[in-house]
Amino acid sequence: MRTDQIWQNRTVAESFLTGVRGAIPFATEQIDIALRVLDQLEPPMRRVADLGCGDGAIAYAILTHYPEAHVTAIDFSPPMLEQARQRLQPFGKRVDVVQADLYTPDWQNSLEPFDAVLSGYCIHHLPNDRKQALYREIFHLLRSGGGFLQIEHVASATPWVEALFNDTLVEAIYQWHQAQGDPRSREEIGQTFVYREDKKANILVPVDVQCEWLRAIGFQQVDCFFKFFELAVFGGIR
Repeated sequence: MRTDQIWQNRTVAESFLTGVRGAIPFATEQIDIALRVLDQLEPPMRRVADLGCGDGAIAYAILTHYPEAHVTAIDFSPPMLEQARQRLQPFGKRVDVVQADLYTPDWQNSLEPFDAVLSGYCIHHLPNDRKQALYREIFHLLRSGGGFLQIEHVASATPWVEALFNDTLVEAIYQWHQAQGDPRSREEIGQTFVYREDKKANILVPVDVQCEWLRAIGFQQVDCFFKFFELAVFGGIR
C-alpha cells in the first residue's frame, strides 16, 4: 500500500511549506554543497532535472547558478507544482514544470539525457526496491560524466541518534516560528510540525547503504558530501 500519496493533499503540502521547509537546518548550505559538486563536472551544464521538485527551491537555485541551464522540474503533487510554477515563472522557457510520478518508471517517458539530476527530500518516500530502480533509471538518463545529487532525509544509525535529531529539529522549527511571531510553545510546535501525520510516509535508509546501491549501479566518485544527523547530501557521477 502506498503511503506517499498523502503529499498530494493540499493541507499536508501547505503545512510543510509554511511550517517546516523554512526551518530545516542548513537548508541553504545543502543546496550550496550540491552546486559546488556540480561545478566540478565537465561542462556544459545545460540540461538538469529536479525530481520531486516541491516548491521549486532547488530548481530556482540551479537556474540562478547556471544561466545557460534548462531545468525539468518534476513532481506528482498538484499543490506543490502550483508553488513551483509561481516561484519559477520568472525563468520563462528555461524551465518545464511537469507532473509525473516517480513511483513508476513512466516518469522518464520522452525525457532526453541530462547533464545533472538532483532531488530534494523526495525519494525517501519510495519503497526501497523502487528507490534502487529509480537510481538505475537516473543513471541511464545521465550523459557520460553527468552527476546525480540528493539532498535527502536518511535513517539514523540508532534510536538514540534519531531521538537526538528529532529534538534538534523541534528546536529549529520552534526558533523559526518564534521569529515569525508564533506564540505557541515548543511542545505545541513539536506536536504540530515534527510528530505529524505525513511522517508515516517516510521510508528511511542509512546514507551509507544508499551510497553502496549507487556504486553497484555504476556511479563513480560516490560519497556523502554533507551530513547533519538525518539530513544528507550524497550522490555520484556516471
